[in-house]
Amino acid sequence: MRDAYQSLLTVLGAVLALWLILGFWPLSTGSCVALSLLVVLASGVVLWRQLRVSQVRATAVQEIVDENLPPEDFQGAVILVCGDNTLLFVSGSRHRETRQGWYLWVKDAEQLPLLAQHLSLVRPALVAQISVMLAVVPEQHISGDDFTQSLRGWQRAVVQCRTAFGTIPPLWTVTWVSPPVACAEAEPVWFTAVSQRSGIQVYQPGQGSMSLAEWTRESGSAGRLSRLSQGLWLDGLLAWQNSAVNDLLSVRQGGLPVMKLCVQGMCMVPVSGIAGNLWQQYITSVTALPPDAVVTIEPLPLPELLLPALPRRRGVSRRMVFWRYAGLLGGIFLALAMLASWMNNQRLIRNVGDHLALYHQLTGKPVAPKLRAQQRLRADGALLDDWARRGEPLRYRLGLYQGLRLVPPVEAAISDWAPPPPPPPVIKKIIQGPKTIRLDSMSLFDSGKSALKAEPTKMLVNSLVGVKAKPGWLIVVAGHTDNTGNAQLNQTLSQKRAEAVRDWMRDTGDVPESCFAVQGYGSSRPIATNDTPEGRALNRRVEISLVPQANACQIPGNTQTSSQDDDASQHNGE
Repeated sequence: MRDAYQSLLTVLGAVLALWLILGFWPLSTGSCVALSLLVVLASGVVLWRQLRVSQVRATAVQEIVDENLPPEDFQGAVILVCGDNTLLFVSGSRHRETRQGWYLWVKDAEQLPLLAQHLSLVRPALVAQISVMLAVVPEQHISGDDFTQSLRGWQRAVVQCRTAFGTIPPLWTVTWVSPPVACAEAEPVWFTAVSQRSGIQVYQPGQGSMSLAEWTRESGSAGRLSRLSQGLWLDGLLAWQNSAVNDLLSVRQGGLPVMKLCVQGMCMVPVSGIAGNLWQQYITSVTALPPDAVVTIEPLPLPELLLPALPRRRGVSRRMVFWRYAGLLGGIFLALAMLASWMNNQRLIRNVGDHLALYHQLTGKPVAPKLRAQQRLRADGALLDDWARRGEPLRYRLGLYQGLRLVPPVEAAISDWAPPPPPPPVIKKIIQGPKTIRLDSMSLFDSGKSALKAEPTKMLVNSLVGVKAKPGWLIVVAGHTDNTGNAQLNQTLSQKRAEAVRDWMRDTGDVPESCFAVQGYGSSRPIATNDTPEGRALNRRVEISLVPQANACQIPGNTQTSSQDDDASQHNGE
């Protein structure tokens, strides 16, 4: 679950970064693509590292079973039991649960930082409730040097927990020793020293807590003798505790900081010890009489009465941590998105302002630059109007859109100038001769003949009324046939028919021979298909047209003028 939250935060960060790059930030297309690929690559690397760290962590804490951990809603103290913790737990058990606390067994000093990191990930809400209890059982040690080295190792491990918790967790010690022989059958007695209080408090089951002085003065001969013995025992235990434990933790050595104990507890209860242990060595050095060794199979009593004195603060659950980081990512995204939106709006104002400034600088002479500037303003106005109707793009929103105040000056600038109307077109009088006159050969000639029929005289007169002899114009008479028959004969026939028409025009209109040009094309210039009777009928024709040519058609008695001047004079006279 913890890895899922981390991966989800990574994916959320990548999505917000891509959204910021592609949707808000004013970048070029190439920059957007490059940054997007960089974000995707970085996210992939982070996810891969998270997976690797998860696998390494799972291997390192394979002996930590989550079933031994307290539930996330546990309200009591969570104690990481270090040091001589074997006698506190039943064989095979890794935790002990009470109404006020949850005691977790720590295998060795190397496992303590790993367990702290594991708890910070899977139970972040309980981090504020975690403390480290250093269990001290001097009757389990023989060598003072080994005991000192063990304490140094645990001290170093506690300092390393700062990486997981953000601070060194509260450290407290509890020492268990066997009571004097005279008190072996009595109930366990607890002696406590809390940093916030002065003096030592004594607690016995059924009698509550009292000061050491009150406990010593309590009446009763039998009880008084027992308490005097325990008091002397306590003095020796305090002396040994200060020299072997407290002085070691309060001295800076090997780069380790001074460890301040928040609570100290000492319990006189029968403890299974080994021969020649540190406690026997100390008592022998003081009294010359070694205490007897005790054999018991009961686990040592837990320091429940000390738990209320431990520092407490409110913890944060994994879900709260996730939403805290998600909120932080969202806040960063919103801030950067608003900055990008402001930059986009400033760019819009600057671009439209530049177009307006250029437009007002141009005078309109020449017209083309001013017209191009006006077209740019029209495009700006159309874009702003479309955004006003359909909504501006997201990259301009977030309460910073400035396009609405640009619409009035753009519309005013567009309407205060119009290009001048184009000049009227120059009408050029094109001097042309009459159109080509096309005559049907079958109406003029018999089939295969070149002599004019007697009947078509009226048709020729009506058709050629617009063809007049003019100096500078040549009357071209061209004969055409279909493709039926021999091509050479058809060419000769078309030539003779054209000559027949020319002769008729010359003789009837008294037109000089120099005004005519006769051409016979045969079937070489069809105007329709020769595959049908209708097409062949159209191809059998005589065409008459006027073609301008200098020195053509010189009529005796007329002054030589150009055909263009003559035609122009006729138009001017009309």
